[in-house]
Amino acid sequence: MQSVEPILTKRIPSVPSGDPRQRHTVGLDEYVATGGYKALEKALSMEPAAVIGMVKDAVVRGRGGAGFPAGLKWSFLAPVDGGRRYLAINCDEAEPGTFKDRLLVDFDPHQVLEGIAIACYACQLDTAYFFIRGEYHHQAKVMQHAIDEATTAGIFGPQGLLRGKSKAAVECIVHRSAGAYICGEETGLLEAIEGKRGWPRIKPPFPAVKGLFGRPTIVNNVETLAAVVHVIDRGVDWWKSIGTTSRHPGSMPSFGPKLMGVSGHVQRPGCFEAPLGIPLSDLVNQFCGGMRNGKKFKGAIAGGVSMGVLGTDQFDAPMDFDIGVDYQVLGLGTACPTVFDEDTDMVAVARNIARFFKNESCGQCTPCREGSGWMLKSLMRIERGDGTSADLDLLIEVAGSMGLSPGSTICGLADGNNWAVRTIVNKFRSEFEARVKPVFVPVSVSAGR
Repeated sequence: MQSVEPILTKRIPSVPSGDPRQRHTVGLDEYVATGGYKALEKALSMEPAAVIGMVKDAVVRGRGGAGFPAGLKWSFLAPVDGGRRYLAINCDEAEPGTFKDRLLVDFDPHQVLEGIAIACYACQLDTAYFFIRGEYHHQAKVMQHAIDEATTAGIFGPQGLLRGKSKAAVECIVHRSAGAYICGEETGLLEAIEGKRGWPRIKPPFPAVKGLFGRPTIVNNVETLAAVVHVIDRGVDWWKSIGTTSRHPGSMPSFGPKLMGVSGHVQRPGCFEAPLGIPLSDLVNQFCGGMRNGKKFKGAIAGGVSMGVLGTDQFDAPMDFDIGVDYQVLGLGTACPTVFDEDTDMVAVARNIARFFKNESCGQCTPCREGSGWMLKSLMRIERGDGTSADLDLLIEVAGSMGLSPGSTICGLADGNNWAVRTIVNKFRSEFEARVKPVFVPVSVSAGR
């Protein structure tokens, strides 16, 4: 396993290099004393385009789920025209099994704020909305306190970034979500900030051209912005020395460290920092102390329930952005795996996931609104033992007809629902077949007619 010094968790004691019981919220003075805001100072000495170029050259892929390169996204922004320009920070983190961004907000909020300041300078944005999950009551207070500290110290505010070292003035605002899963989708997030019902917009236009309040907007994940700090501080070549290249010629690499929150049937659940490309088995055995109670591995959700499930024979799957193509899942997602042991009822897992997505569908798109309900009904019938093999076939058919892949919905919630269910059924089909009644279609053959 490639070893990496603590980077994102430099100030957050974590296994295997630190004791999590020693964690505390790092304030401004401690952050500055341990090298904080040096990367911002370095960025301000560069041209904004050069900062974007560094992030682009480092191939910093988004840590929120899709893995889209942050620098490339920044380069899509409409030209400066004198009007307002926004940064929306996605800390909604409503994906079940995901709690990596919470770690940064809880214990090192200024690392995130430094990334926000760098992004605003590079993209020439003047207002940053920190969109935080509604249930994160304590975290919202921690972030607001950190913003107040940074503003008092002159890092943000009308005088310009870092006490006026740049004339670019940035205002940072905490905006609390109403607690809906769909608000984690980038355009649903923008709608919520604007005070509207939180549901996705039809694209194009994309947020970089017409986003928040109709103005150019960048939407970035919390961990992505924290990663930018270290790219600027230590350079592109250093960043590329961590992680892995793609296993597919011409595809994007998976560079850098990654926060991975592991939950489920492991001895020591928690959030760990590891290089992209680490096998799931190493993450479980070396960071989590192995499977709970010595039981065998059965399967895992690779990175949030919407990504689908890894099968029993896929325990060694590398946790990188190629995992989707190589292991028949939707993608790496948030890289926060939920691990299942040999006693797990995968029919119940599929039903529970389908119930979540049915409840969280915004209802805007008919295939998602209706399909998610029918999928849940089918799974409940199968789980009770009242289903037939025809129900199982219908379940797969309904799942495959909804989502962005068939082009029937505006956002990816339906894809998350259908990939989760389809991968569980396909990789654990025997468990479903054991719960349904076979349906036989009688066929008669008559000769001479």
